[in-house]
Amino acid sequence: MRRDVIHSLLVANRGEIACRVFRTCRDLGITTVAVYSDADADALHVREADLAVRLPGAAPADTYLRGDLVVAAALAAGADAVHPGYGFLSENAGFAAAVQEAGLVWVGPPVKAIELMASKTRAKELMAGAGVPLLAPVDPATAGEDDLPLLLKAAAGGGGRGMRIVRELGALPSELRAASAEAASAFGDGEVFAEPYVERGRHVEVQVMADAHDTVWALGTRDCSLQRRHQKVIEEAPAPGLDDSLRERLHEAAVAAARAVGYRGAGTVEFLVSAEGRPYFLEMNTRLQVEHPVTEAVFGLDLVALQLRVAEGEPLPAPTPPQPSGHAVEARLYAEDPARDWQPQTGTLLALEVPDAPGLRLDAGYTGGDTIGVHYDPMLAKVIAHAPTRPEAVRLLARALERARIHGPVTNRDLLVRSLRHPDFAAARLDTGFYDRHLAGLTAPGPGDPATAALAAALAGAVRRTAPAQAARTGARSEAVRTAALAEAVQAGALAAGGPPPVRFGAWRNVPSGPQRKRYRGEPDGAEHEVAYRTPRTGAPEPYDAPGVRVLAVRPDRVTLELDGVTRHFTITAGPDADRVYVDTPGASYTFTALPRFTDPATHTAPGSLLAPMPGTVVRVADGLAAGAAVEAGQPLIWLEAMKMEHRILAPASGTLTALHAVPGHQVEVGALLAVVQEDPAPAPVPEETA
Repeated sequence: MRRDVIHSLLVANRGEIACRVFRTCRDLGITTVAVYSDADADALHVREADLAVRLPGAAPADTYLRGDLVVAAALAAGADAVHPGYGFLSENAGFAAAVQEAGLVWVGPPVKAIELMASKTRAKELMAGAGVPLLAPVDPATAGEDDLPLLLKAAAGGGGRGMRIVRELGALPSELRAASAEAASAFGDGEVFAEPYVERGRHVEVQVMADAHDTVWALGTRDCSLQRRHQKVIEEAPAPGLDDSLRERLHEAAVAAARAVGYRGAGTVEFLVSAEGRPYFLEMNTRLQVEHPVTEAVFGLDLVALQLRVAEGEPLPAPTPPQPSGHAVEARLYAEDPARDWQPQTGTLLALEVPDAPGLRLDAGYTGGDTIGVHYDPMLAKVIAHAPTRPEAVRLLARALERARIHGPVTNRDLLVRSLRHPDFAAARLDTGFYDRHLAGLTAPGPGDPATAALAAALAGAVRRTAPAQAARTGARSEAVRTAALAEAVQAGALAAGGPPPVRFGAWRNVPSGPQRKRYRGEPDGAEHEVAYRTPRTGAPEPYDAPGVRVLAVRPDRVTLELDGVTRHFTITAGPDADRVYVDTPGASYTFTALPRFTDPATHTAPGSLLAPMPGTVVRVADGLAAGAAVEAGQPLIWLEAMKMEHRILAPASGTLTALHAVPGHQVEVGALLAVVQEDPAPAPVPEETA
């Protein structure tokens, strides 16, 4: 059989997965090649690669989704193989064929396998023939009340795009149109199908690895039930709470699915497991999954190395996989605000530091100083913990996230910590509706102490501001000594010459100032905190009117306070914007913006103004929407797309649309005025009848 030794590998991707593949390549002595868009010119994956080739443009459609440009880049850089990563072109059969036609090694499954699994509708037909358990499809044209709830899904893609839950029959036509439009925008194919929606179902998957020598491994199970917008947030291996017979059934079904399509390489067979423990085939992902590190940790394998080995024509190391050990949990760190409809966040990532400890792993696509743009997925990194037992792994991961230093745009870090410590998660009561039920509680103000953190920020700021002045005064005193000596000499000479006497200045003294007050706004909750301190003539600044608080040490970057007899440390980092400050403690982290003493009237907008909550692209507006139209409170008016996610702009109240500035296809910046809704006047009160 043909053997293709890989010497140079191009990764047709970006961010975290490109960096992940490069790491294995370095271990194996393989030269690495990156491709990058103009928006990614200084991205981490570009800096880590041995060679890099520019793809002109910024939007994915012009860059990472241009298979012809990627193949040309591989040839120009002298690569002899291409790894697709996940997303973008990773499950594109045409791209896989083009790579091989160019004489390059394709690090992925056969083109035929990708084609067979590319359409979820065709894949389900194939799986039915292989004896894999399925949900019966529902024809939307004939669906009735007994078929509800329904799940609409895009036939040509995943990641939650084109997916809708329908609970009312009257909403089915509009949801079908919306799902089809989103699917067409995301995948170039508007085909949508319907199937029963399983309430409180679990998302359980099986990692498979197959070679060209008739060996197929089933590498255990993963639970990926904690999802937002049908996209995974926390994953773990093995899936907890499954009995041995169900695990065996899932393994057998996954192997049968792989053999049915002649699979090779790494792939994942996904199932929905009902509350009663019945599994149903969802889809087969013909690529490496984002959550593959938890399987690697439990089985002690490098799945990327195995992908390369299989692509070179080598067999898997043994006819059966190694025995699993322990438990692993992965959390996806996103630049997004869960409390505000998961809005993606952009800007400069000032710091991303996760504690290094046995059992912890960080797979990152960004480092401190990198810019998070609007064009791509908002995932910053994945943090993985591996330990002998599930409770130990969960505890290790939650503590690592809690102690991480993450400065810059808002992230979902606090949500991840609270999710891992939620009683339902601890008890492995998992299903895909977890965030639907618990999001409000998980994003509510926590039990931390932001007021004391704000005080620490103010004390550190006072030291930071006075340090240059103190240095200047020290220098001035030295200069004063030299000036006095010179003046004395001049005076002596002047008196001897009969000149005028020297001018004497009046006496002065340094009076300790009154209390200084500082106002901060916490992020992302918007809560305001006012703190007071005073700076004596000698010594560090001290709290004012704060019983139970004693200052032990103050530096510009670190404050130690004693609170009711307990010593606590605060690490302070000033942002590049002088008004922004980050406070990290062993148990929580805070971001504050210093507020001016007076509000700026220019910040006010007209009542009913709908502003863009993020930079993005207007993808559509509601049918028939125009100035003068009547709207209802909560009605979706405008759809924005940013960082691979679609966001709805809702009418804030019932009334009349008096202005519409949003145009489909236009890019908008955060804060841009999209529309204005004039609220209907409240009805006049009806006078009570008098007796």
